[in-house]
Amino acid sequence: MLMNHSSATEFYLLGFPGSRELHHLLFATFFFFYLVTLMGNTVIIVMVCVDKRLQSPMYFFLGHLSALEILVTSIIVPMMLWGLLLPGLQTISLAACVTQLFLYLSLGTSEFALLGAMAVDRYVAVCNPLRYNIIMNNRTCIWVVVVSWVFGFLFEIWPVYATFQLTFCKSHVVNNFFCDRGQLLKLSCNNTLFIEFILFLMAIFVLFGSLIPTIISYTYIISTILRIPSASGRRKAFSTCASHFTCVVIGYGTCLFLYVKPKQTQAADYNRVASLMVLVVTPFLNPFIFTLRNDKFMEAFRDVMKRCCQLLKG
Repeated sequence: MLMNHSSATEFYLLGFPGSRELHHLLFATFFFFYLVTLMGNTVIIVMVCVDKRLQSPMYFFLGHLSALEILVTSIIVPMMLWGLLLPGLQTISLAACVTQLFLYLSLGTSEFALLGAMAVDRYVAVCNPLRYNIIMNNRTCIWVVVVSWVFGFLFEIWPVYATFQLTFCKSHVVNNFFCDRGQLLKLSCNNTLFIEFILFLMAIFVLFGSLIPTIISYTYIISTILRIPSASGRRKAFSTCASHFTCVVIGYGTCLFLYVKPKQTQAADYNRVASLMVLVVTPFLNPFIFTLRNDKFMEAFRDVMKRCCQLLKG
């Protein structure tokens, strides 16, 4: 059905402008970022699974967030890296384009839902510490994670379906390094104002639907922290939220610029830079944000490394 309506069997990704030397430099940079992203997030997942000190809701959610980061980057970055090594346009089939766009949007939506849930978790930990284990029990945590994943995939079915029901007759060249929805809409001969408006409303629903609970949670968190009499107590309470708060600022800030705009067909260079922030820079930074200033995680990591070294020596 998609084949009949889209009038396209494949697209051509324009990728990055510039010389071959620039492409090789970009390849080396992004490849390094991608490897660190994979290793950093994999370490988080393994540590959360193997160390009993990290068997708490916060780290359970962090493990799933790391899994989402690995998946969302792996859907697009390897193809982007391959395109930087190849001269000319990169070909992607219609089926691959549909799959890539759907998985990218679905995983991103799940990630925002999970970030909102993590904010509520931090609110309960700081503002209701005595009831934390009762409220955030194993059943609740599993339910939150399942809902976040399922919601992301169900929510993006219609936007992707509607996008590929358009007729792409202006060109089949996508001015980006992946199947960017905004650039796909620019290739359509149909009037896309209505679908762009619906996509705008859906982006607002996803981002602000998870951002509002985050803002409310941190309002109560900050109010509670300021009432703690000792400076050391305030620092300890804030340290449990600092990593998540930093991730929220970077993640939401980037995506608000990229998706919450009435006109989806933004300038290609703008979309390319914003997409790099979402797909390369933010997943690269998150493992450092969540681990380097987390004393419990670093202690567990050092202990695991010591045990591994002892096993290798033995």
